[in-house]
Parts: sequence; structure tokens; C-alpha cells
Amino acid sequence: MSGEFAAIEAIRARLPGPSRSGEVWIGDDAAVLACGSDPDRGRWLLLAADTVVAGVHADLGVTGLDDLGWKAMAASVSDIAAMGGEAGHAVITVAGPPGTRLDRLYEGVAAAAEAFGCPVVGGDLTNAGDTVVTAAVTGYCSGEPVRRSGARPGDLIWVTGPLGASAAGLRLLRSGRAEEPAPGQRPGCGGSGDAELEAVRAHARPRPQLAAGRAARACGATAMIDVSDGLVADLGHVADQSGVGFRLDRVPVHQAATLEEALGGGEDFALVFCAPASAAVAATFAGLVTPVAIGRCTADPAERTLAGQPVTARGWEHEW
Repeated sequence: MSGEFAAIEAIRARLPGPSRSGEVWIGDDAAVLACGSDPDRGRWLLLAADTVVAGVHADLGVTGLDDLGWKAMAASVSDIAAMGGEAGHAVITVAGPPGTRLDRLYEGVAAAAEAFGCPVVGGDLTNAGDTVVTAAVTGYCSGEPVRRSGARPGDLIWVTGPLGASAAGLRLLRSGRAEEPAPGQRPGCGGSGDAELEAVRAHARPRPQLAAGRAARACGATAMIDVSDGLVADLGHVADQSGVGFRLDRVPVHQAATLEEALGGGEDFALVFCAPASAAVAATFAGLVTPVAIGRCTADPAERTLAGQPVTARGWEHEW
């Protein structure tokens, strides 16, 4: 077994599958469980968990322990956003060496919990050689959650913002060209320096797009995923599970990023969703940033192109 996604499939084959109609267990952004004894009541419980590891998901030489705590919360809450749900509550597990600055780490956890409306209600502490933070979160969805598996040929593909900012921010931090801004600092008037500051902030303190996820569900999204591993990789998961291909016409690239970072950088936590061409996307997103149509789903599952050329950006995948 060599890759994360092959490992997930092997684990799914070993464990039992859903026991109720409409439920989703392993294989989507979040598990979907019927609330109560009647699955037809239309309210679903969402469960998601993500782990961030110092040195793997965060370089503590350029960002802080508070950012590590924030990112753990953001990654899990973004999975709830990708189903079109509302955040519920979180439990946090922290493993780390004796002397780990828990006060600093929980500054980030607490700030994210407040920002995302997802209170922390418990967790666990244990010693380990590396600093590891796991956030398990609940969420809720009144009506059908949006899964990865519903895209159809002819659906338009939309993305909820420019891509590549997080990867660009890490590059800038490691190069010494930028420093992480203070929590209250925001970009100013749109110059290149502002774009770099925005990219650094996007890397250190990513923000899940809960409102955009709910809007996408409301406008009839047939499939959705958050961009955590890179656009091509994550859209590939949608294509695989839906049995479609995709033909991209363009990709919105953040001002501080490269096209390569936009295609494969990951951790942008923008949402990519598919919807019928007739969907009233602009009207449903009134008051939010309007998504950008970037292409269309096709009937050929092998077709994965950008401007007529095959796209091969691999994105992030853990090895096993």
C-alpha cells in the first residue's frame, strides 16, 4: 500500500458500511448519519475529524503553535462546509512533548472556535515525541447534504475563490520575504504587498467557507468538496466518485500565487462544487463572494483537462 487514498479504500473494505438509507460513512468529507430514529425527518448529523502535525501540516519555524491549533479546527470545520452544513461542537486531542506551550496552542483553538461558531466541549491530552492536534467536530444539515458523488455530465464546475494563496504564503514565509501578520492586521489597498500579506494570512489562519457551502447546497449543487489537497486532486475525488470527467477552461489564481500553486498547493479551503447550468448560483450567493465558473463535467471519466491540455498536478497525499 503506497498512498493515503488506497489506504482509505482498504479500510473502507474492511469495515461495515452504512446501516440506514441515505447515510454516508467512510469516503466523503464528513460522515452523514440520520438524526434520531426516523431518517426521513430531513435533519442529518455530520461528523468530521482532521489531524495536523508539526513539521507535516505546519512549519513551526515560520508560524506559531496558535496557528497549529487554529488550522486543526479549520480543517475539520471545512469538511462540514463541504457538505453544506452548519458547525456544531468540537473535541480536541493534543499530543506533544512535555513543556509544550498549551496556552499558546489553545489561543489558536479558542480563536478558531469563536470565529467558526464551533465551541470546544472536551478532548484529551497525551505526551508524544511530536506535536499533534486532532479536531473532531459535529455539524448539522437540514435537508440533504452535498456529497462528492452526485455530479453529472453537463454540470458546471464552480470555485468559491482564487486558489494557491496558502501555498504561496508558505513559500513567502520560508523565503523570508514576508512575516506572519498580527491577528488583527489586514491587507490594505490591493498592492502586491497586500496580496503577499493576504497569502501569508491564508496559510497561517485559513478560514472554512461555511456560508458558501450552505449557499451552494441551496442553489442545487450536485457535488462538492473543499480544496485541502489541491484543486486537481480534490476535483479528481469528485470525478472518481461521480463517474464523470472534467474540462476546465480557467482557474482563478491568487495574486501572490503561481498556477502550479493554484492547481496543486492545497489548504486553500475554498469550495469546489458542481451544479446544473440552470442553477441560480449568482442569486443564491447574494451577499457573499460570487463563485467563478471554471469548467464543466463531461461524460468521459478519463477526461481531465485545463484549456485543452491534460492536468497532472498531483496535490498532497500521505504515504502508507
